[in-house]
Amino acid sequence: MAGRFAPRSAPSRSVPRQAAAEEAPQAAEALTREWTPPGPLDLRLVLAPLRRGPADPTFRIDRDGSVWRATRTPAGPGALHLTDRGGRIGATAWGPGASWLLDQLPTLLGAEDEPEAFRPRHRLVAMAQHRRPGLRLLRTGLVLESLIPSILEQKVTTDEAYRAWRLLVRTYGTPAPGPAATLFTTHGLHVMPDPRTWSLIPSWEWHRAGVDAKRSATILRAVRVARRLEEAATMPLPEATARLELIPGIGPWTSAETLQRANGAADAVTVGDLHLPGIIGHALAGNRNADDEEMLALLAPYEGQRHRAARLILLSGHTPARRAPRMTRGDIARL
Repeated sequence: MAGRFAPRSAPSRSVPRQAAAEEAPQAAEALTREWTPPGPLDLRLVLAPLRRGPADPTFRIDRDGSVWRATRTPAGPGALHLTDRGGRIGATAWGPGASWLLDQLPTLLGAEDEPEAFRPRHRLVAMAQHRRPGLRLLRTGLVLESLIPSILEQKVTTDEAYRAWRLLVRTYGTPAPGPAATLFTTHGLHVMPDPRTWSLIPSWEWHRAGVDAKRSATILRAVRVARRLEEAATMPLPEATARLELIPGIGPWTSAETLQRANGAADAVTVGDLHLPGIIGHALAGNRNADDEEMLALLAPYEGQRHRAARLILLSGHTPARRAPRMTRGDIARL
């Protein structure tokens, strides 16, 4: 648990911050690449699942529509800038992870995805697919960067989870290599902390970020076996799911949300979500009170592509009108 772990391993808040600062590269040479997708590609739509709120310190959309991303690769921190050049994607990368990011660019943008294999079984889904020809399912190949924010999103409002991610990454992450660290007027981009730095965050800092002991303890368990979890990025979906769910505190909801992004898992349908069953039920059967069982039955014709079907339904905008108050926000940092 975070409360027992912190006094032994994190004598002061400055320890992980100092380690992060020492790791940040002082200078970064830009590497570039241009890639032509195999079909239509909507850059912002494809990368949208990586954005954890409008102020995500690892992700930014510029005024010109280009996308900035800061991440921690197997080779080290890296920053990536992507622009749509009329059917071609221009990429510039900085930092120790620059070469890795450019090598993985096609995979990130869905080159391994097969949207043409998808067969709509409902008119609404067919119309959504027709209107969004540039949708491809991304694949980052990085587990921890999607797992940690997904854990933070467990059983809380999205605003609470986004705030926690923002505070923790800005405090304990490293400034992104290249111009992204200072390009934006409010806050520059940051690379999330490495596993050791996550493990050194004191219990009171989790509390200040609004993260309860259950979620912080789950993150601590995950980062202690980070290497083993990262191996899931190359596993088939059933094996990858089983690997993640070996960690207490990681269940079907969290594993699906993670593998949708890390593995590009087209069939990783999210169960245990507060809103998704009702949205799927309303869209496909006129039942806004559908539960997980009914949702899975409705998505059964899309076996192997259930996540893509769910994503298209969400993009259709055919969602039931809200009739209940929003989930109450609980700020444990005030306690």
